[in-house]
Amino acid sequence: MTPELRRARVAVIAMFVVNGATYNSIVPRFPTLRDDLGLSNAALGTAIAAFPLAALLFGILAGPLIARVGSGRAGAGVGLAGAVLLPAVALAPSWFALAAALFVLGLTDAWADAAMNAHGLRVQTGYGRSIVNGLHAVWSVAAVGAGLLGAAAAGFGVPLLVHLGSVAAVLVVVSLLAWRWALPGPEPEAEHDPADDTAGGRRGPIRAVLVAAGPLLALAALLVASGGIEDSAASWGAIYVRDDLGGGAFVAGLPFVAFQTFMTLGRLAGDRVVDRFGPVAVARTGAALAAVAMGTALLVAHPVAAVTGYALTGLGVSTLFPLGFAAAGRVPGVRPGDGIAVVGWLARLGFLVFPPVIGAVADRVSVGAGLVLVPISAVVAIVLAGSLRPRGTLSR
Repeated sequence: MTPELRRARVAVIAMFVVNGATYNSIVPRFPTLRDDLGLSNAALGTAIAAFPLAALLFGILAGPLIARVGSGRAGAGVGLAGAVLLPAVALAPSWFALAAALFVLGLTDAWADAAMNAHGLRVQTGYGRSIVNGLHAVWSVAAVGAGLLGAAAAGFGVPLLVHLGSVAAVLVVVSLLAWRWALPGPEPEAEHDPADDTAGGRRGPIRAVLVAAGPLLALAALLVASGGIEDSAASWGAIYVRDDLGGGAFVAGLPFVAFQTFMTLGRLAGDRVVDRFGPVAVARTGAALAAVAMGTALLVAHPVAAVTGYALTGLGVSTLFPLGFAAAGRVPGVRPGDGIAVVGWLARLGFLVFPPVIGAVADRVSVGAGLVLVPISAVVAIVLAGSLRPRGTLSR
């Protein structure tokens, strides 16, 4: 293995760290942001929705950016931009400024996500063995670390600007390391299949939908449900524990941390479990665990139950996104890249729709009432898990 390739692996790990830590540093401070700006729950939820909205509107532009500057430069550069912009959230003087800051961060997040995954695949090709799963585990660890730090900062009353400014300074250094050690130059030319140029060929996301609308939409709906569940931990876990259950500032940050920790553990073990029991069985069992865990936590209505419920929910849904993308890349008649692009783009709807819906219910009833959407989404995932079955097989 050449020194250049080893450094490139460190660079792509750095990209995943920056991406995992940037937005997730804000998550435990949402109660502080809401109170400092005098926002309602619905207003906060709408501001949070600006983050996935940016990705939904402009995330597709990551492709031309990667083609122009290369995945390494794109991943490190956009990650650097997000880190520099992080303190803008603390400086926001109004709802509009907060929504605008989250919108821009959502844009950098979407572009960095695509670029760092592309660069990870490029480095993996050089290694000749899989390293991508480890990269996603790094992302989860960074997210958990950022969440714990944010919860501690909230518990000790650290000013928001000091907290986010300090995190941004560290992430800028990590991004510069990634920029220096990433593989240079544009992306290698992908292999070209002449069959894709024939009449009725399979090129492009629009043609992918026309060829296989049913399977792709079913997979997208599964990931919308999973994305909504994941977002509930990030956007509403802290507020639920603090407002509805009376937990302290530190405890309020723990649902998100517990969710991410157990999601990481689930993904580390996921490949072996799926190989043994099959994707459909694993997805259905996990979704059932999430439904029972969150349903029970909401009925018990205690901070410990909330943290435990979110931990088990994170474990339950940990494989849904990896399995969903893998299935999208195996849909007959559709190139893998096109299937993944369509399903991934539609999946962002879960992150866009859930925050304002839960916020609106929270203002009229309670945050706990809004979070009933989580076990409902898990039940939907149980029903849709069959879409993970490889086409034309009777596998589990």
